[in-house]
Amino acid sequence: MIYLDKLIALLNFPLFIYAERTFTLGKLLLVPLLLLLGIWLTRYLVGKLTNRLRASNTDPNMVHLIQRLCYVLAIAITVITILDVINVPITAFAFLSGAIAIGFGFGAQNIINNFISGWILMWEKPIRIGDFLEVEGTKGIVEKINTRSTRLRRVDGVHMLIPNSKLLENTVTNWTLVDKLMRTSVRVGVAYGSPAKQVAALILQATEEQPEVLNDPKPQVTFEDFGDNALIFEVNFWLNSTVEGGLRQARSKVRFRLDELFAEHDIVVAFPQRDVHIDGQLAIVRQSRRAG
Repeated sequence: MIYLDKLIALLNFPLFIYAERTFTLGKLLLVPLLLLLGIWLTRYLVGKLTNRLRASNTDPNMVHLIQRLCYVLAIAITVITILDVINVPITAFAFLSGAIAIGFGFGAQNIINNFISGWILMWEKPIRIGDFLEVEGTKGIVEKINTRSTRLRRVDGVHMLIPNSKLLENTVTNWTLVDKLMRTSVRVGVAYGSPAKQVAALILQATEEQPEVLNDPKPQVTFEDFGDNALIFEVNFWLNSTVEGGLRQARSKVRFRLDELFAEHDIVVAFPQRDVHIDGQLAIVRQSRRAG
């Protein structure tokens, strides 16, 4: 009992007085304990909620937004609870919080801008997790939308952190905003004298044989132009793809098949060449070099 009385007396030992309220050692020790308890309880409850949402096949972007809202709400509840337990009114921090807010506003405008932009991105969802973006010539897949920045995995595997305000203020190309349909094309030139209609039929055959190419809308072959050295043909086709690599592979398969079909039908792929016409006579003089 003596040790218990001494412990109680130690915990009730006044350390300082603020806003006409006495702060004891016990109250100050209670703050980190409540804070740790609040963090643990928040993570546990948010984890349970997240698992249930994912099990019900909820949109990952909505899950991410709910997580953020729960964390913000939990932080607010934890702070208010701690202040209430240690008998500190919120009004006691009115002047101090006002001064901090003014200084924070001037010094952290970009941070606040990115923070608000992050919430707009998560709420309006112009950009979602898994979308394929093109930002200022950089292409990649969105992996995570944080409150300050968005994590993008480029096509070469490198991760980029893009400030959220940049995604709202600048022009961003979202290849998969509405659907995953993408159009691409293959351009080829054949030698003059080749049967144009047969060439167009072979190009269409090579394209339709690829399983990735969609039948609706159908591939279209056009005779583009009479080039300097070739007859120019182009085929446009659609496919489902979430990354640019899928487009490149589809084009490569079409070109491989075209090479085989052209070889079977003796159609020559054109290459740059020039005909030189000389008026008059041309004499070629050879001079032998004697060793001295």
